[in-house]
This record gives sequence, structure tokens and C-alpha cells, in this order.
Amino acid sequence: MMATVGLSAAAGTFTPEMVRAQSLPVRGLRDDYKEDFFYREDWLGEPWAKPAPAVLIHGNDESSVEWYAWVPRMAQEYRLIRPDLPGLGHSNVPRGFEYSLANLATFVTQVMDKAGVDAAHIIGAKTGGAVAMRFAADYPKRTLALVVVGGPASTLRIADPSPIPQRDRLGSNAPKEMIAYWNTLFSRGDREGVKGLNKALSNFDLAKEGVLQRITAPTLVITADRSKMHSVEKARAYQVQIPNSRLVVIRSDAYHIAAANANECVTHTLAFLKEQKA
Repeated sequence: MMATVGLSAAAGTFTPEMVRAQSLPVRGLRDDYKEDFFYREDWLGEPWAKPAPAVLIHGNDESSVEWYAWVPRMAQEYRLIRPDLPGLGHSNVPRGFEYSLANLATFVTQVMDKAGVDAAHIIGAKTGGAVAMRFAADYPKRTLALVVVGGPASTLRIADPSPIPQRDRLGSNAPKEMIAYWNTLFSRGDREGVKGLNKALSNFDLAKEGVLQRITAPTLVITADRSKMHSVEKARAYQVQIPNSRLVVIRSDAYHIAAANANECVTHTLAFLKEQKA
């Protein structure tokens, strides 16, 4: 995978640095490396092209790396901006930052400002989906289109409060190597952002708060038909409250379909975004 990290350039203007973005590998970073508003950037198309930007917002216990399966295809069509949310991955927690969906959405705008992006397609998975919906409601002029992949619009109520088995998150078809990878990822205990994002998601309801009704961008919601954590009924109940939206249901028993069913989710996302160009 080829990418740049923390590249700042004016949207729609290609500098020599952006041309080289096609061939520069991600620089090696220590696990404890942090910077303000860290993001990864990917563009795998023609160096003279001017692609529309797309911002990919990850979920909790993750970082921008977890979009690995989306980059090869998406970055041939769009300039991808993949932020690390505050306290996760390589992003610092801004001074005085209070964790809430509204403040996380504002954080994403600051990443976009750093990248020189005025408006973009906003794509979020799981917790990132909730952040993406809040972003689209609060920043309509910066949202070209919205894609929510397995993202909840209200607090998830889990009967067993113990950690969710990765099989429930990733589905019965996930290979053992994938299960091991995510178990290792979740075992990291020094990430301030995990606690913060849990706080932001501890009590919210985007429908009751009127957030969904304020979303004006064309919206695609993708969900799984047999997820143990987020039913089709729950997804449909909030999707219909987003004015210009549609729901796509894929066959899967995973919750984290952006990872477990990445290829199918990317196919639906690319088709939807292509429609917006017409």
C-alpha cells in the first residue's frame, strides 16, 4: 500500500509532493509517535488527475490503518484522507478536548483543514459512522456525500458487558489470522482515545437529538442482515429519518462489516459515489 502521512496541500491543487504521493511508502513510525491531527493520505490514480477527496473515519479501538482493505480500490478513484481520532493511533488529544460526537466531528474538520480539503465525501464505520453522521449534520457545506458502514445512531445496548468476542464483531467467516490480529489490536492498553470514545458513545441518540433530520447530503447506510450487535431494524429505523438516504443490507453475521466484508462495502460505496457525479 502506498500512501503519504500528514500531507498538507490545497484541495484540488497538485504540488510536487502530491505527485510523489503515488510512490512514497508510509514512513516508519514508532508505536508511541504522536502529532496533532495525524492523518494518512492515499492517491493511486494518475498523477495529473484531480480526484475528489474522501475522508474515512475509523471506529473505537482502531486507527486509520484499519481501512487497509479499502485503500487499493478507493484510492484509484478518490484522494483518501484517513485521520486518527484523538488519542488513538498517532493523534494527540487536543488541549482541553472533551469527548463528544460534536467535538469529534469538529476534530475531523481540523484534519481536513490541515490537509487543505474544503469538502469531501465522508465515510465512517461503527463509531466512525456515528461521528460521520454528526459531521454531516453540523457541517453540511463540507459534506459532499455520506456513507455509514455499520454505524449506530444511538447507544448500543449489549446484554453481556464483557468484551465482545471477535467472532461476533467479525463474523463466522473471519479467518483465524484476522481474529488474532484484532485481538492483538484490542489488547493495547495505553490508548487514551478508547476511554474517550466510549464516553462519547455512552449516551447519545442522533434521532431524538434531531441530528439525523439535519443531514442534507446524499446518504448511503450499509448494514448486515444477521449482526448480533446491530439489527437491520435498528439501522432502518434511523436511516429513514435521514432525508435523502437509502439502506443497503448485505449478507453477513459480522458487525464490523467495513473490515469483514470490505470488498462488498467498497463496491456499494463506489457505485453510490459514482451516482453523485451524474
